[in-house]
Amino acid sequence: MSETVRMVCPAGRKHVELSAGYLLVALAVVAVAVDPGHWATITLGVLLALMGIALAVHGHRITSPVLEVSDDEFRYVRGRYVVSVPFQDIGSYHVLPGRIRSLALYDTAGRPKRFPSLHSRRTARTHLPLTGMTRPAKVESFMAVAGIPPRERSLTS
Repeated sequence: MSETVRMVCPAGRKHVELSAGYLLVALAVVAVAVDPGHWATITLGVLLALMGIALAVHGHRITSPVLEVSDDEFRYVRGRYVVSVPFQDIGSYHVLPGRIRSLALYDTAGRPKRFPSLHSRRTARTHLPLTGMTRPAKVESFMAVAGIPPRERSLTS
């Protein structure tokens, strides 16, 4: 593999906050345009616009997890949190089911790999959090491109 392949996990909360924020700003414009001379509609419009701007800014700040595969390493990036694992240290993977899906990586001996905590809540974790909208089939096809077998088909399970 000579180039970097990326998969950005979709973040539903980001899309909801962005669309709701923009909708509130549009609703503020409509509220002021309906009756621009009354103080109550102007106040309502300003409040709606402020709430919409706050939601949109917060939506833009939400970071989505990114999986990257380059020549000799696997990278997981979520904001400032970056995990780089050389390919020779990865034996298999498993997508953990649940509301918020996670990716577990195993070494060549079949033991789960441990990663530093995402927000210093724990000392170590054995999985990398994805998003709830991430389809397991998409992660499986991405890992197939990387050449990493799933847990149930690995030689060390």
